[in-house]
This record gives sequence, structure tokens and C-alpha cells, in this order.
Amino acid sequence: MPIAQEPLSVEVTLPREDVALLTVEGYLDVDTATEFQHHLANQLHHGRRHFLLDLSAVPFMDSSGMNIILRVYQEARDLPGSVHIISPTPAVRRILDLTGVSITVPVSESVDEALERVDAPQAPTGPEA
Repeated sequence: MPIAQEPLSVEVTLPREDVALLTVEGYLDVDTATEFQHHLANQLHHGRRHFLLDLSAVPFMDSSGMNIILRVYQEARDLPGSVHIISPTPAVRRILDLTGVSITVPVSESVDEALERVDAPQAPTGPEA
């Protein structure tokens, strides 16, 4: 008999017109990643360019969750926009560090810190830098 897991909860708030704060709670894995992706796609559709992902209540994330974060990062970067991870739990931070995602996607300790990074002038990245 499979172990029942808590469903994923995603709360979306708009600190500013072009910024979506997604507060995620629960396991972000192959079973819940599609729901997370729908929330992000909906915000992209409504013109948000910057995404703040509060992962402070995510005890576990697998490659499905990481792939979605990297995909929205790529889409946001092309707008141009940005993605920021906020307060990941130690287990999630370890995965982000081990896979190098935390090098690509900035990690902040608070919403205010992430908003400051959104407002900071962006240095060129990639091959044109």
C-alpha cells in the first residue's frame, strides 16, 4: 500500500504587477510537478516577468521540480525577466547546490532580498557576456 503524501499547495500573490510570488508547500516531485508548472504557466500567460519561488515549506524536491524551475528560468530570461528561489529547506538547498541549480538561479533568504535582486541592474550572462 503506497504511503499517502500531502498534496502540493501553491499560493500566488503579486507583490508588484510584473512579479509573482509563489509560496509552495509540500513535496515537489514527479507526482506534483505538473500542478506547479500550471501555476507558473498561468502567471507567464498573465504577463508576469519575475518569479519568486518560496520553497521554505518544501521538505523534498526531485528532478521534476528542478526541471520546471530551470524551464521557467529560461522562459523568464528570454522576456527578459528573472526567477529567484527563496529560503529553501536544507534538504532542497542541498539538491540545488549539488546539481548546480543554485549557481544559475539566485537563492535569497527573504522576499525583500529577492525583490532587491529583481530591481538590481542585470549583468549580461551567457556567451555574449
